[in-house]
Amino acid sequence: MGQAGLKELLSHSAEYGYRIRVLALPGRAEDRRLRPFRDKVDIIRGDLRCYADVLKGVEGSDIVLHVGGMVSPKADYKPRTTWETNIGAARNIRDAVLAQGERQPRVVYIGSVAQMGDRREPLHWGRTGDPICVSAYDHYGVTKVIAERILTDSRIKKWVSLRQSGILYPAILKNYDPIMFHVPIRGVLEWATVEDSGRLLERVCRPDVPEDFWNRFYNIGSGAEYRLSNYEFECLLLDAIGCPPPEKIFRARWFTTRNFHGMWYLDGDRLEEILHFRENLPVKEYFARMSRSPQLPFVLKLSRMTRAARLFPHVVFLAMRLMAGYPVHGTQTWIRRGDRKRIAAYYGTLEAYKAIPEWKDSDLSHPSEEPVILSHGYNESKPMEEFTLEDMREAAAFRGGKCVSESMVRGDWDTPLRWECAEGHVFEASPRQVLLGGHWCPECFPYPYSWEKDARPWKNDAEARRNPFFAQIWAPLHSPEEDNVYDPRIFDGWE
Repeated sequence: MGQAGLKELLSHSAEYGYRIRVLALPGRAEDRRLRPFRDKVDIIRGDLRCYADVLKGVEGSDIVLHVGGMVSPKADYKPRTTWETNIGAARNIRDAVLAQGERQPRVVYIGSVAQMGDRREPLHWGRTGDPICVSAYDHYGVTKVIAERILTDSRIKKWVSLRQSGILYPAILKNYDPIMFHVPIRGVLEWATVEDSGRLLERVCRPDVPEDFWNRFYNIGSGAEYRLSNYEFECLLLDAIGCPPPEKIFRARWFTTRNFHGMWYLDGDRLEEILHFRENLPVKEYFARMSRSPQLPFVLKLSRMTRAARLFPHVVFLAMRLMAGYPVHGTQTWIRRGDRKRIAAYYGTLEAYKAIPEWKDSDLSHPSEEPVILSHGYNESKPMEEFTLEDMREAAAFRGGKCVSESMVRGDWDTPLRWECAEGHVFEASPRQVLLGGHWCPECFPYPYSWEKDARPWKNDAEARRNPFFAQIWAPLHSPEEDNVYDPRIFDGWE
């Protein structure tokens, strides 16, 4: 997304007078990526984890595009680095922006659909303001929630959080990692193309962006054409690289049935209406274009192998079975070792895993286009400027807690109020973050940072019993007897 955004900014730099700084890690790989741009942008060599490096980029800037960070699959193997990078970067950017005083730049934070967790049918349609619920063991998702909270509840005057979905880009065609099987076949995503994502980053920098765009949360997606089930995505992806369909090279039970993330967006068109960033290319044409990308020389070679791959699907099947049995993240490794907690998180029970039907008996139909709309616990038709403390108390009660502030300026969504959750934790947060962002008690939120004393596991069943707002997304998808108290560690060796 960052590289696509950089290209878009450069293509419009003469028109809008953009002057661009890039914070890039030192090293040969970054040198290769930046070689085409080094005479066109100012390059700061540094690290998001270093405040001094971040400050160099922020000083004198008009807008900060915070796109960098650790993402999957690397984030799944290096959780400690993910925590230090994603959360450390948010703190450094916040502090550097606030240090500018009255010359604060605007901040664009790129959040993630991973913040919303498991949204299987019938809850596969969602919007900003729905309950935050990160999937168990997803350290990346947890860090994105904490980082968003840091930036959106600071004293930064103008910010926006754009929650990115899965990005379609040519290199996705060569992904080969066991986390590919963590995705439920009947799960969904409203994908965003990398070109749309790059245009979005450029559009948000233009001077005609309306004032009421800022200090909001948005979902990024490329629209209705890109609302796919994960089975439909696998079919398109495999066809693009000349491989047989999923039924020929996978077993259905290699894929998990829960505990991933992804949804279709009820509010996905809001960004397009404001910034007009979508290409609107039919999704099949987009996959065909990806398969012809010059960025992937090996794809051109695959065209010669297409016939062999289709004639000998058992060869591909063996390679995929090996991947499903990889250490740590391979789903079949969990089954073979009897990893009770991983099985509980991703399948429910071992019996549920064994009951997964083969492809011929599986429901592979397109998920329902009829949305189940969750309540946010307040009158959403009421003009924002008319909200009072009573509205906040109503919203807090729906979350099983209270708004304990004694006063509030009518229509003030940005001054933090004091809230109390059902467990008695008192915390401060702006009405904007709670009502529009879906955040709630930070003390009840999982904090699986296991080398610190206050590590907290996922306890979603307990949260659902005391929080009706949260129960909307948890209770329909989980049986009451499930433990769902997961070990906060992903594995013993931290990096």
